[in-house]
Amino acid sequence: MTTNLPKIASIPNPSDLDNPTLPLAPSFDADHPPDPKLIDACVHCGFCLSTCPSYRVIGKETDSPRGRIYLMDAINEGEVPLTPAAVEHFDTCLGCLACVTTCPSGVQYDKLIADTRPQIERNHSRGLGDRLFRQLLFSIFPYPDRLRVLLYPLAIYQKLGLPKLVQSTGLLQKFAPRLAAMESLLPSVTAKAFQDTLPTVISAQGEKRYRVGMILGCVQRLFFSEVNEATARVLSANGCEVVIPKSQGCCAALPYHQGQEEQGQALARQMIDAFEGENLDAIIINAAGCGHTLKEYDRILQDDPDYREKAEDFVQKVKDVQEFLSAVGLTATLHPLQDEALTIVYQDACHLLHGQKISLQPRELLRQIPGVTLREPIDAALCCGSAGVYNMLQPEVAEELGQQKVTNLLNTGATIIASANPGCSLQIMKHLESQEKSIPVLHPIKLLDASIRGNALNEYLS
Repeated sequence: MTTNLPKIASIPNPSDLDNPTLPLAPSFDADHPPDPKLIDACVHCGFCLSTCPSYRVIGKETDSPRGRIYLMDAINEGEVPLTPAAVEHFDTCLGCLACVTTCPSGVQYDKLIADTRPQIERNHSRGLGDRLFRQLLFSIFPYPDRLRVLLYPLAIYQKLGLPKLVQSTGLLQKFAPRLAAMESLLPSVTAKAFQDTLPTVISAQGEKRYRVGMILGCVQRLFFSEVNEATARVLSANGCEVVIPKSQGCCAALPYHQGQEEQGQALARQMIDAFEGENLDAIIINAAGCGHTLKEYDRILQDDPDYREKAEDFVQKVKDVQEFLSAVGLTATLHPLQDEALTIVYQDACHLLHGQKISLQPRELLRQIPGVTLREPIDAALCCGSAGVYNMLQPEVAEELGQQKVTNLLNTGATIIASANPGCSLQIMKHLESQEKSIPVLHPIKLLDASIRGNALNEYLS
């Protein structure tokens, strides 16, 4: 099958490349470039196009998985340089991995884009504004203690009612759209964001079945601390002793997915060290994006002789909380969440659905709650536009995807949206507000927690 792609970038004249007076065209280096064998697995069938969110919004072949694979190959072969135009086509990729699920040829696009992004960061010089904004993101968000310091002025900013004023002027959106996107996603800063309330060890209720570690996350820890508390209670209620090392940090998802290789490796080592020697049956994570990265530690640290085996052992123990509970079974009694039937729509997080292949387990757990009916949205597998920090780096594409996602969720008629990733939850809440809709967005583990405790749903709805 032959596909005529639009011209991606001007191809250098071979004679120019031999001219020592001209600068060498930037390209991929020899440190894990996209694997030609993986590239050759693509037969250019086009099945990926309909499931690719960036292609659906932008509509260009070069902003699709197939087009990006062509581009990787051309750069590998020296036919196309790593120009700003080429980099932009990689930057528009959300990394949602829907194409991996869809591809009938089993193309491992996830590995290809994961190898491409560090190449870009090493071999391409971004503009000053782009560099500064990315440095801001990667210097703050993966470090909860640093982020917590910024919460004090943010709390004052919100207390004074400034967000509505800033958004109403439209000036921030006009002159700094990325900062405007970041500002619009900020959740309410509460007193819990300044506290670490969970102890180091939480005993199992009743007979101890398992000893598990629990990862707190970064954004989850500060803005969704109730999710962590609910996770610990549900695990404990189902016979798990829960270990929460204080030395744990970021899982590395945010920097690693954007090509910040060294930072991602350092954070992965710190996480492995935090749980080493705890004699755990499993290491539990309740955030989809974090879970996908944690399960990639063996790849992230593949060249580290001191951590390669440790990473492989760590990966074997990592389980999403819903994946774990579905496998070991619930032993705690579940009660109705309210007197009448409750209709819930479950929102598939991409890195849970496509990255970890977890879809049935959350639904099976929610259906065990008495009186719950699950609804399914159309385009359930399409990304909401959050994708880590994508909605701050590519706000226009993320905006359209967020609007589509929320419209599809609302059309189910559900009264609660269940979302298992903090980034997705923030994106959905933002677009619910923009559509002037007020529907609770709750992590499935909070619904299980409320069901186990009985009559606790109102606590999460208030």
